[in-house]
Amino acid sequence: MNNKATQLLSKLNEQLNFTDLEIDDPILRSEDAINIIINSVEKLKTIFEKERIKSHEQEIDFFKNIKPRFTSKLIYYNAIFKIETKKPHGGERILKKYLNNELNKLKRYFDNNLDFYKYYRTGSNYLDHKYFTRGKFDIKLALDSFYFEVDHSFSTSHDFKVAKIMAHDLIQVYLEDKLLMMENREPKDKSQVNPKIKQNWTGSKVALIELLYALHTEGVFNNGASDLKDIAEYFENIFNIDLGQYHRAFLEIRVENQNQPNF
Repeated sequence: MNNKATQLLSKLNEQLNFTDLEIDDPILRSEDAINIIINSVEKLKTIFEKERIKSHEQEIDFFKNIKPRFTSKLIYYNAIFKIETKKPHGGERILKKYLNNELNKLKRYFDNNLDFYKYYRTGSNYLDHKYFTRGKFDIKLALDSFYFEVDHSFSTSHDFKVAKIMAHDLIQVYLEDKLLMMENREPKDKSQVNPKIKQNWTGSKVALIELLYALHTEGVFNNGASDLKDIAEYFENIFNIDLGQYHRAFLEIRVENQNQPNF
């Protein structure tokens, strides 16, 4: 199952990457992404039902490590859709207050689920048999009300919490970047780092574009949340290079990779 799920996740990341490339508007991009992810989750469910779990260890691994990597993306894009559609009209002060309120919502969820955050972040597993096997819910374990509405054949009491933790990390990055952009600063405070020598890219543009494509496909920037456009512009800035029509180059690389023979 892991191989099929990994292939499905890789395809999902690629589809989301090119949605990021082709759609600049965050609301339209989120809508498109949500439809793509829902379709992918349905395929994951089909794989899960066909393969059938042979042990508790496999079941725990699926609901702790595999499924949340899909559903966290759904939670993330749905949150971005809501944040952008509810964004108030007004000056910078009003918008900053709104974005900070959204950050405070993430903190409240963290505070209300601190024990599970600690359990998950420290890599603990002594309660996995309760958290990540089906039909083992315990009301004393601070369940989200969402659990009582889901398909229990494809959910456990805490796989949704793991997905929310992963999604909240990305939402936090999104909100903080928005606030930093309003202050005309880079996502990292460069006042703390003063490189003595400016690094210029002296290789070919194609080589840099291929590198960006490979890295973004692997989801290594902000846990896969960064847009290709943002990544390309960032690299153009730090390496003092104009990548030109990099959108077209990305698409050509994608087509070339799809046409590679399988051995």
